[in-house]
Amino acid sequence: MTTTPHAHPSPVGVVIATRNRSATLAAALRRLLALPERPEILVADNASTDDTRALLARDFPRVRVLALPVNHGALARNHGARALNTPYVAFSDDDSWWAPGALGTAARLFEGHPRLGLIAARTLVGPTADPDPLNDVLADSPLGRVADLPGTQVLGFLACASVVRRRAYLDVGGFHRLLFFGAEETLLAYDLAACGWGVSHCPDVVAHHHPAPGPRTGRPAVQRRNELLTAWLRRPVPYALGRTRALAAEACHDDHARRALCGALVRLPAALRARRPLPPEVERAARLTEGAAV
Repeated sequence: MTTTPHAHPSPVGVVIATRNRSATLAAALRRLLALPERPEILVADNASTDDTRALLARDFPRVRVLALPVNHGALARNHGARALNTPYVAFSDDDSWWAPGALGTAARLFEGHPRLGLIAARTLVGPTADPDPLNDVLADSPLGRVADLPGTQVLGFLACASVVRRRAYLDVGGFHRLLFFGAEETLLAYDLAACGWGVSHCPDVVAHHHPAPGPRTGRPAVQRRNELLTAWLRRPVPYALGRTRALAAEACHDDHARRALCGALVRLPAALRARRPLPPEVERAARLTEGAAV
């Protein structure tokens, strides 16, 4: 599919990774298509088996579709970013969208701060637009501010409320294939910082997130698995060993921890092959954000 050309195309493209959630995807797309910035929108479809692709062809001719043959999880965002040519890429999920003006603000921040690699937006949740608790965590980051970056330096973000400098994102490899999906953001923040790119919380850039009520089956175990894998991929060995021992102790009485540990151990050889410890200054920053001694 092709998009309708515009006289002044937005420098920010939007990538949505989705799988089998056509109804919520349609609602998100209607919001995104109404944005005054009129961004190019690309849906990276993770081999949906529902009516997602038929819906897109019928109701959303302005939206580009990247029809992936298998489910790539978070890596669908990588494929989508490669397919776009815009200098900046905003990520949405099939239950999130950007506030009017947010993408224009993000573009100006990138253009005014050449070292800025990723913007962690302020997220408003649900129909009552409640502030996500993560907003305060990011705003109160102990990494503080620096002269050449906007907002507050952070080493975490919410994927569906983030905007990246496309070159920086692709240069560090995007989201890591070993994690697949769940708690994948921290590793990308580490990799950007390790390459000298700034990661900043900029509350003037606003995203809306309307997640389905209730917990998602299996998500806690996947998140904890990926947190441990991230430790083995980038953190010092004593730190990773400590996280492993702690999870193993919990696994004796907690099913989520047991499944997380088993999943991590299966992937541990691959994590060790891909291991690349953080530079000392980024490791110090990571420990500071965790409240550990530096």
